[in-house]
Order: sequence, then structure tokens, then C-alpha cells
Amino acid sequence: MFLSQTALGVLGNWACFGYFVLNDFSGRRVKPTDLIVKHLTWANFMVLLFKGIPQTMAAFGMSYFLDDILCKLIFYFHRVARGVSLGSTSLLSVFQVITISPNTSKWGQLKFRAPKFIGSSLGLCWALQLVINAGILTTVTDILGTKNSTGFRDVVYCAIVDIPNLTRIFFSILFSSFDVVCLGIMMWSSGSMVLMLTKHSQRVQHIHSSLSPRSSPETRATQSILALVSSFVLLYMISAILVLFYTLFDVTARWVFNASVAMSACFPAFCPFLLLSQYTNVSNFCCT
Repeated sequence: MFLSQTALGVLGNWACFGYFVLNDFSGRRVKPTDLIVKHLTWANFMVLLFKGIPQTMAAFGMSYFLDDILCKLIFYFHRVARGVSLGSTSLLSVFQVITISPNTSKWGQLKFRAPKFIGSSLGLCWALQLVINAGILTTVTDILGTKNSTGFRDVVYCAIVDIPNLTRIFFSILFSSFDVVCLGIMMWSSGSMVLMLTKHSQRVQHIHSSLSPRSSPETRATQSILALVSSFVLLYMISAILVLFYTLFDVTARWVFNASVAMSACFPAFCPFLLLSQYTNVSNFCCT
């Protein structure tokens, strides 16, 4: 399962990169949100690279193949990439709300200024994740160095240092609060987009019915938004619950850790296919 998930995700994210490269070379007009999607694709690729490959190697019976430095880097950059993926998706949903808002609304007035802040917002997201997850470097080590020691928890191919309960609760609240904020932003923005598209669809319903029996662009865009956001929220909520369960309650069962890794890699694996099929519909409607 880990091998299929990793291979599918790597191929899908490379296809997504190829889509944007072809767009750049073909001279097509670049959409403001394309930069966000590029960072999202790169973050998803890093999630699969830093957790999918080691998890697959461990699933096939390999052990002690990572030293202390590699364990620290893999866990650190996996958490950074996961946070950037979460932040980029919420940022994408916010900019889509601004894009489709009427010019007379409060959000519509930011339509022409918002693209200027995309680069700085992404840079802030990367910097924030690099700082927040710095504590992981001190809590992760290799299994071989802790084989005959106590105070460590085995996490398949690395080990986590047991830290005091108050410190563990603090880090859990810190990590989960960022997840909750991003998921809340995505749910709010997706609800706002669906509401605006529904109102617009009702106003122009007679035009669509007279032109074509197919579903309207607003309906297709609404379905795209709901498919992307609902899958993201569901998968990351399950992943966050498993991580908190594993961290707070001192669970040692490997299946909990394996399940949390599998769930956290689900969206990065399937996201490029959703983006290639769904994001183009939404962005084309937004530009129109």
C-alpha cells in the first residue's frame, strides 16, 4: 500500500509540474494562483519523498537504514512540507474567494492588490513552518543508538525521545492549532465560494438553460471546490487525530503510526490528480 501510494503520488506531482512547465513555455497567461499551486505541488512531493519512501522501505523489512542525522532531517522536513501543504491549500482557497467576489463587495476591492501578496504569503508560510517544527530536531534519533536504552519510542524506522508531559502537550497544542486554523479558513472560504456561485447561478439560470443542457460553469466550479476541500479536510482531520492520539496517550502500537502516515500521505498522493482535473475548471471560471 505504501509503495503504491508513494509511486502514484510521485508520478502525479511530476505530471502537475509538467503541466505548469508546458504552460510557461507555451506562453499562456499565468493565473495569479498558479504560484500557490506550484508551491502546493512541491510541498506534496516533499511529503511523499520524506515519509513515503522510508515507510515503504520499512514495510518491506528493512531496518536500521537511517542514522541520527537522516532521521532528524526526514521527520523535520516532512512536518515542514505537511504544514506548507496545509497553508498553501488554505491560501489558495482565500485567493479564489477574492477572485470570484463581485467588485462591489469588501473582498472584491482587494482583487487587484491581492496577487502582490502571494509571494510574501508563501514565504511567510515556509518560514513559519521551519521555525515551528525546529523542536523536532531534538526529539528524533535513530533506532540503532537506542536499541538497549529506555526513554524512547520506536516509530518503525526511527525513535522519538520521551519528553515531559507538559512539553508534549505544548507541542501538540502548537501543531494542532495551526491545523485547526488552516482547516477553518478552508471551510469558511469554500462555503463563501459555494454561496457566491449559487447566487450567481440563480441570476443567470435562464441564460444557461437556453444555451446548453449541460451543467453551468458555476455548478462545475462549485463541484470542483467541494471535491477538493472536502477530501482535504477529511483526510487531514483523520491524520491529525491519529497523530494527537499517538503523541498524547503514549501509544506504542505501530499500526497507529502507520495509519497516521498513510492518511497524511493520501492527499499529497491524490492532490495532483484533483488539481489537474478540478483546479483548471475553477481557475478558468474565476478568470472568466
